[in-house]
Amino acid sequence: MTEHTRRNVLRGGLAATAAGVAAPALGAVPAAAAGPAAPPPPASEVGRGDPRFPSLASRGYNRRFVGDPDHVWVVGTTEDVVTAVQRAVDTGRRVAVRGGGHGFEGFVGDPAVRVVIDTSAMTDVYYDARRRAFAVEAGALLGDVYRRLYLGWGVTIPAGWCPTVGAGGHVPGGGFGPLSRTMGLAVDHLHAVEVVVVGRDGRARSVVATSGASDPNRDLWWAHTGGGGGTFGVATRYWFRTPDARGDDPSRLLPAPPSTALTFSVDWDWSRLDRAAFERLVRNHGTWVERNSAPGSPAAALYSELQLTRPAAGTIGMIGQVAAVAGASAAERLLDGHIAAISEGVPVAPVRKAANQPWLAAALAGSPGDPGPRYRLKVKSAYLRRRLTDRQIGVLHHHLTRTDYDHPGAILSLYTFGGRVNAVRPDATAAPHRDTIMKMFFINGWEDAADDARHIAYAREVYRDLYADTGGVPAAGDGAFINYPDTDLADPALNGGAPWHVLYFRGNYPRLQRIKAKWDPRDVFRHALSVRPV
Repeated sequence: MTEHTRRNVLRGGLAATAAGVAAPALGAVPAAAAGPAAPPPPASEVGRGDPRFPSLASRGYNRRFVGDPDHVWVVGTTEDVVTAVQRAVDTGRRVAVRGGGHGFEGFVGDPAVRVVIDTSAMTDVYYDARRRAFAVEAGALLGDVYRRLYLGWGVTIPAGWCPTVGAGGHVPGGGFGPLSRTMGLAVDHLHAVEVVVVGRDGRARSVVATSGASDPNRDLWWAHTGGGGGTFGVATRYWFRTPDARGDDPSRLLPAPPSTALTFSVDWDWSRLDRAAFERLVRNHGTWVERNSAPGSPAAALYSELQLTRPAAGTIGMIGQVAAVAGASAAERLLDGHIAAISEGVPVAPVRKAANQPWLAAALAGSPGDPGPRYRLKVKSAYLRRRLTDRQIGVLHHHLTRTDYDHPGAILSLYTFGGRVNAVRPDATAAPHRDTIMKMFFINGWEDAADDARHIAYAREVYRDLYADTGGVPAAGDGAFINYPDTDLADPALNGGAPWHVLYFRGNYPRLQRIKAKWDPRDVFRHALSVRPV
């Protein structure tokens, strides 16, 4: 499943020696051709005796979940996927699909999953003249998508910041990243999707569903614009074209990114922040976002992530990018204004690092300090339609500074959101959160399995207390992000009685259920947070 699917947020956490946010990467742009990829390898059914099996079975991001399936299918074509799905159905074995492998919950590493379909060899990115759209196979990593689209045609899609996330799971969760405030979500540019589904008769087949009003399969396309991965079938290919694009010139069918981007990091010394200063900083940040998140706002070119760490990390940090749509000097001024607004009245001078670089170099560098798949993780998320309340900010200070919990790896990040995202109707796509200004991401990471209970409990306590006014979970009008899945939200003992599907899908859930019943009537594709059939 998706998207951050990366998170740099552990940087300086488990390694408690970090003094601040890593400096922006300034690497050169790797060369790449825009032509078709090499032919995929033949499909192979890798069992436990194969030396490749351990690597394939344990390729997930969260080390809490390592599956032990009967075998892993390495597929290169849609036809391979049909074969793999059919064999799983015929033998009555639970099946799951893995693309980039960045899912946070155990949807693929579930002991009940006996067959894993690995799409990492399906990596082609090309222009499809017949559909007047850009095709992206499900195993393509976002960095490769950015490289191929930009070097070939000068265009992009507004997807995630981590270049190693796979398109397969990222897209159906909505897909957002540094350009989303100016361009919308990735799914706002999704024209079609190819999906391997299983009918009521138990036969697997591939279907192409488009956004066309007359397409009888349109509902399956709509389900992949925010309904989450692993729930309707196996997505094998996506086609992207901006809805109002005209003509057949590929360079005009998707948005062009800015030629340069200002990548930045900012640090505030934790040891000099008392409670009042901490609360002022977080309040200032929320106020700025409230004032600068409307569609069309000039400040939408700025994307930032405020990372609230425990004091052992050394600093409270902020990272981000400014799309230099009006030039480098305008980007610098926008960043300076952002930092000044957040720092107003805070008696700690921020340490600022910033560098202008070609947009593609910034996109391929990704967010600083991605720790990779090394840690055991628990994540939680929320959408915010307004800043955190003063009570909630006080809760955060308490939990980040409490002395009965000494682990430095917990970080709560606040991402700027809104902008162009909020210009779309909540039912135009399955991604309904079109009135939000921030996205909250909480992650706790550790290494020893013996510590699972303690660190998971801490994450639950922070979230529960943040949302004490609404039963321990976000209000239904706020909600949570399906690509940062949290199975606690489907647990009646932990969700305060709130329907998990309302938090993820709001009023779009009944429609998603009808689509599920139509396209996956046997519930072949399921996990703890998949759409339930009607």
